[in-house]
Amino acid sequence: MELFGLDRGAYSGCWCMWWRQTAKEYDRDHGAPNRESMRALVAEGREPGLLAYLDGEPVGWVSVAPRDEFGRLDRSRALGRVDDEEVWSIVCFYIHRRHRRTGVGRALLEAAVRRAAERGARWLEAYPVDLDATTATKASAELFTGTLAMFEEAGFEEVARRNPTRPVVRRRVGARAPR
Repeated sequence: MELFGLDRGAYSGCWCMWWRQTAKEYDRDHGAPNRESMRALVAEGREPGLLAYLDGEPVGWVSVAPRDEFGRLDRSRALGRVDDEEVWSIVCFYIHRRHRRTGVGRALLEAAVRRAAERGARWLEAYPVDLDATTATKASAELFTGTLAMFEEAGFEEVARRNPTRPVVRRRVGARAPR
């Protein structure tokens, strides 16, 4: 709660639940109900993401989990499944405004790669914004999924693009399962 703020919930009361909910659920639950939903996920022993700390203070968050936990992805024309591979997904970042553009996002991305591999993922997928494909200036809050350049620098490759500014990227993170 220290990073997201008691009431703010990162972006507009999201509490990193937007990707896990239908539009109707999000409209109904943004704010305190989403905070309680996130708390419940953690209480169940699930690991919905990772926190970055600097000098003992939380400065950033990345949401990473098996893709199946993010139902909104499958309901999206642009971000729907590319194939039948079982993948993990990185769906969002939240970096405290004082720590943006300092490398926290890149550090969280690499930590997410390690965590997914440790948990048995073979592939890690993400849905960043391609800043080169748009002429519009993007506010930091609009880059909550990360940028294509950041993912490419971390070894991700584009596997689909159904929206001009929102590619689907992947990186192998674990060994191929025996057949």
